Amino acid sequence: MGKNILITGATSGFGEATAEKFAQEGHNVIITGRREERLESIGQRLRDRYGVKVLPLAFDVQNRQAVFDAITGIPEEWQAIDILVNNAGLALGRDYFDEASIDEWDTMIDTNIKGLLYVSKAVIPRMIPQRKGHIINIGSVAGKEIYEKGNVYCGTKSAVDAISKSMRIDLLRHHIKVTAIHPGAAETEFSLVRFHGDAEKAAAIYNGLQPLTGKDVAEVIYYTTTLPEHMCINDLVLTPLQQADAIFFHRE
Repeated sequence: MGKNILITGATSGFGEATAEKFAQEGHNVIITGRREERLESIGQRLRDRYGVKVLPLAFDVQNRQAVFDAITGIPEEWQAIDILVNNAGLALGRDYFDEASIDEWDTMIDTNIKGLLYVSKAVIPRMIPQRKGHIINIGSVAGKEIYEKGNVYCGTKSAVDAISKSMRIDLLRHHIKVTAIHPGAAETEFSLVRFHGDAEKAAAIYNGLQPLTGKDVAEVIYYTTTLPEHMCINDLVLTPLQQADAIFFHRE
């Protein structure tokens, strides 16, 4: 019997690929994001292709009230959430600390940290009565090493790393698994958003590399949910072969 999977940031990139993977494996998916039409389109595609149930929920994870309203208001058949993938996140700008935009800092903090907290806080009460559940937080290699002009983005992903460790400890008594996955260079909309739609700058990030794809990351996310109940993968760092960490690359 298929499980109920809630995925944030499911309108593109890792989130969309993860929704596709779970649907392909016969699971029902709750897909969330800000772009309602995009969610509806993805939802219909998954229903038609895999015959699973899909519930699109359009909201911004930055909005605490919207998060709680959406999740507390889901239909009865979706009340039991088995897996939460906290994927919604973004980077904005790549500037020296003294030249960076405070507004962009706020957006990254509100999305990458507070959004993850809001969604988790809303979903966990649905897992506790089941005495099981799995939360997967999508971090970044930027949370493992700090690089020039990464400042607040690196800070938010370092926070995801720390919050994941804390959640894992605090939720042990409820038998809820917590996995943090930290991808490296991956070719999605991420860089396009970071550079405010400048396709040339976005593409330059991947020069000389074969980067990860959304599908690559989705496969790993799915794998972590297939282990026996008594096992949990706590922390994973994923990079392309040509990337050692957040800083060192071999470009060809």
